[in-house]
This record gives sequence, structure tokens and C-alpha cells, in this order.
Amino acid sequence: MKDLTDVRWIKLKGILFLFIGVVASALLVFEAPTLKVGLLLALAIWAFCRAYYFAFYVIEKYVDPKFRFSGLGSAVCYLLRGK
Repeated sequence: MKDLTDVRWIKLKGILFLFIGVVASALLVFEAPTLKVGLLLALAIWAFCRAYYFAFYVIEKYVDPKFRFSGLGSAVCYLLRGK
């Protein structure tokens, strides 16, 4: 598959990811509208964002600056292999 290079499509992709996240989060909170559910959902979102940041920024900048990851799968393989 060819890399996505058109800026308009990249922006649309980002907007769609945001839309999916907002709708899924709203549906979860509407399913069980409690403070506990809202806080756990916010904590899970924050933790996944930090894990994503770790996978692509921290590893590339501080662990192995020569390695470039193509996605979360390659980051996981890198961490499991140790190289």
C-alpha cells in the first residue's frame, strides 16, 4: 500500500480518528453515566496517548535514534526483540 502524502487526506484521517474517539467515548459514558466510568475512561485515553508518544517519540529520540518505526506493530516487535 502506498504512503498517504496528500495533506488534505492526512487532515481528514486525523479528524476521523478524533470523531471516532469522541463518539465511542460518549457512547460509553451514556451506557453507564457515572463519575467512575468517566474518570476511568479519561485515564485510559490519557494512558494510551502517553503509550503512543512513548512508542514513537521516546524510543526514536532516546532509545535508538537510528531506528524508524512504521507503526505500532513495528514498535512492539522492536521492544520484544530488544533491537
